[in-house]
Amino acid sequence: MVSQVKTGVYPDTIAAHRTALRKRPRISETLIQGFLFLCGALSILVTVGIVYELGKESLLFFTRQQWEGTNRTLIEAIDATQTTFKITETGMAIGLNDTIRIGAEAMEVREIRGDLVTVARGQQNTAAETHVAGAEIELSQRVTLAKFFTKTEWNPQIGKFGIWALVNATMMTSLIAIVVALPLGLCVAIYLSEYASARVRSVLKPLLEVLAAIPTVVYGYFALMFTTPLLRAIFGVEHVEIYNTASAGIVIGILILPLVSSMAEDALSAVPQSLRQAAYGLGATRLETALRVVVPAAISGLAAAFIVAASRAIGETMVVAIAAGAGPAFTFNPFKAAETMTGHIVRISGGDLSYDSIDYNSIFAIGLMLFFITLGLNILSQNIVRRFREEYE
Repeated sequence: MVSQVKTGVYPDTIAAHRTALRKRPRISETLIQGFLFLCGALSILVTVGIVYELGKESLLFFTRQQWEGTNRTLIEAIDATQTTFKITETGMAIGLNDTIRIGAEAMEVREIRGDLVTVARGQQNTAAETHVAGAEIELSQRVTLAKFFTKTEWNPQIGKFGIWALVNATMMTSLIAIVVALPLGLCVAIYLSEYASARVRSVLKPLLEVLAAIPTVVYGYFALMFTTPLLRAIFGVEHVEIYNTASAGIVIGILILPLVSSMAEDALSAVPQSLRQAAYGLGATRLETALRVVVPAAISGLAAAFIVAASRAIGETMVVAIAAGAGPAFTFNPFKAAETMTGHIVRISGGDLSYDSIDYNSIFAIGLMLFFITLGLNILSQNIVRRFREEYE
């Protein structure tokens, strides 16, 4: 009987159970998994595409030789052998060793004496030609990394490629916004997390979210029509210009306040209640518990919230385009007009900008600079989160 059971009953039973427990294919789950993977891959491909386009056009900005009109012309006709000739004195400045072009012929400037220019003819594999009086003179523009990162004047049309004029204004408005938003946002988050009742929290949080729903162009005109007159009334009309980075920074701080307070409140609420109860048991007040226990325990989340808010402030466009200023200026005075990177992109993109010009390529170089700044902030945020993250059971 025993051998019959072992060889007859058990194998059939085990086989039946194995068949019943065998993993069955679920077509719907497979489709959902494939769809989610496709969404993730698509987002990565979009990012790669954006970086590719920024990099491609920025490379043209730094490598392509651009010919810009100087508003100067030949005073007299010259033949193919003449190396010294007169040009009009008004227009773009031309310096020694600059490369100029008249018609299809490239020339290198060797000497300048008033309106007399001495050149080396037939440069860059071009042939020396005869040119008539009044022929337009073009100047070769080639951007170098040294000019881009060391100069403080930005005007590509006249050969000024110093990005720091735009970066400085961007950092000023962002710093002012952070100074405004971070303390207020942290205080709001502490109140919602530690003091407010459930009913009060249900009312205040939606009201804060209303600020995030207001169009940024409205914030821009609020800065121009309310914040700037207020600053001029406080500090004096002679000290505060109509367009200034201070009013733009203050309003950007108000704009990012919901982001700071919401993310900070989430970080504080994630701290276990046991830590609060332990602090109360030791005799700590609610404020002491919030500042000395809850905030340090949530420091990684708070740091991430602050850095994300800073990235949002750096990328803000309409407020600075309306209220900060419409011309690059390297200044540390927040009451002076200065143009940020995003504001400059908006201004020249909306004008009569010819395709494949140096101004057109400069937009992508500025955009790539913005990308690397925000990428650096995101990497810093991830490092801070990993460094200070605390796990509780």
